[in-house]
Amino acid sequence: MQLALTEDQTMIREAAQSYLADASDSAAVRRAMASEQGFDSKVWQTIAEELGWCGVAIDEAYDGLGLGATELVHIQEQAGYRLLCAPFFSTVCLAANLIQALGSEAAKSEYLPKIAVGELRATAPMSSVADAWESTQIKASKQQDQWLLSGSLNRVADAQTADLLFVFAEVDQGVGLFALPLNTEGIKVSPLDTWDATRRFSSVEISNAAAAMRCDEADLVEKSRKRAAATTRLFIAAEQLGAAQRCLDLTVEYTSERKQFGRVIAGFQAVKHRCAQMMVQVEALRSAVYGAAALAAENPDTVTLEMECAMAKALASDTLFFCASEAIQLHGGVGFTWEYDPQLYFKRARASKQWMGDPSALRATLADALL
Repeated sequence: MQLALTEDQTMIREAAQSYLADASDSAAVRRAMASEQGFDSKVWQTIAEELGWCGVAIDEAYDGLGLGATELVHIQEQAGYRLLCAPFFSTVCLAANLIQALGSEAAKSEYLPKIAVGELRATAPMSSVADAWESTQIKASKQQDQWLLSGSLNRVADAQTADLLFVFAEVDQGVGLFALPLNTEGIKVSPLDTWDATRRFSSVEISNAAAAMRCDEADLVEKSRKRAAATTRLFIAAEQLGAAQRCLDLTVEYTSERKQFGRVIAGFQAVKHRCAQMMVQVEALRSAVYGAAALAAENPDTVTLEMECAMAKALASDTLFFCASEAIQLHGGVGFTWEYDPQLYFKRARASKQWMGDPSALRATLADALL
């Protein structure tokens, strides 16, 4: 297993770090949060069309760069560090990830090239349970040569601005994956008022809406949706790693300037110890996330991939929550005020802890597999 970064990986990481430092600083994040669509269109255009991030993990046969999970993890880490407000996660880490894992050749040829060059914004439901995508609230029925879908989805990332929804639905024999244009008759998208405004969610009601395509390769669904769920957890964990690192950096910066009793509080032993504990947890998480990404790049068996990514996601959720909580405490009375950023990361920590399974459920899954 290769854990050292290649020259290309280092370049991708540094480019993401440099661009987002300007395009997604605190002021930019707050402007995006307050905007109608929840992101800056110019930033999205740069990411999708100029920087080529949407095509990083897409095969070259579909106009992507043909790289993989490791490169996408480094972009996600920087996106988490800056709380990037853009439909990048929903389009690339959810939608494109699903199509690459279990899509038919027709579906891949139709949608992946458009995603790779930024022409298509897509999304998919993101479960809050550990057995993600094992069940569905959507039913599909075939009438002549058309599939009609009905049901409801409680929480879909970026649905209010996406062009296409990829959704699992019950069919006569098992479950299928369908592409559903969100401007189709019979679809109602209702934005949700959530705690974490840096990522928009909506509920989606579907009533006899016509699917554009059935996307799955039938014999791949059972195995491949487990792999897609595992890599999605990895990308969430990478985002949480970046956010945890940012909490540490904000805290060190603040405590190095804030004075009490005539000296900066970073000089107090108790403050040093708490910052050191944050750093130890962040570095342990970095090893876990990078290790899982390196493993994913080697195309391991499904059970091994599931366990590694579940472990990384569980650790990432706990680490981000700890670091965000410590950041607020060590900022003192201003830690939870709107003017300071730790409250934004605390909200992301609380929200992302539930995405694709909370730590307790993921560890229970790991225990079942091991014991």
